[in-house]
Amino acid sequence: MSNELNGEYWSKRYAENDAVWDMGRISPPLKGYIDQLTDKDIAVLIPGCGNAHEAEYLIQQGFTNVTLIDISELLVEELKKKFTSGNPRIIFGDFFELNEKFDLILEQTFFCALDPSLRAKYADKMHELLSDEGKLAGLLFDKDFDGGPPFGGSKEEYEDLFSQKFKIVKMEPCYNSVEPRAGAELFFILKK
Repeated sequence: MSNELNGEYWSKRYAENDAVWDMGRISPPLKGYIDQLTDKDIAVLIPGCGNAHEAEYLIQQGFTNVTLIDISELLVEELKKKFTSGNPRIIFGDFFELNEKFDLILEQTFFCALDPSLRAKYADKMHELLSDEGKLAGLLFDKDFDGGPPFGGSKEEYEDLFSQKFKIVKMEPCYNSVEPRAGAELFFILKK
């Protein structure tokens, strides 16, 4: 399955306007998290960034070191046109081949788009990409889906997956999800 979820697959979904996961704006839980960050110079990564509503918000709030990566060439070209100010770094490529350090990585519908067979590799790569004391924060689905993507899971599964490499600072049901996702999302913060 993981071979099928390649750049061509995601470019086709964007070309056909089949990005049903895109809310058209930053999710309230991530907005709330970003609003309490004070250091605007931290290195932030948004993997599988999609239409990058989180990056737009970060830039509006004055963050200066934002990196986006996506495997869809079509999407990356659109993002380069979209971001004419704020200068986020936009990378067309495979997240698993990235070799840098970040202070904060934001998770928004990237994890659930990956084949579940890649979850241990995801946890390892996130740990590798974070600077000492770095954080991975964002949203995970707290439900199962038929087929996928998206691919769901449970708090217990995620705790098992991440507790090997991270301190779980927070992993709890979202109180401020958008309506279609109410009761089905966990907000989490993991610290390296």
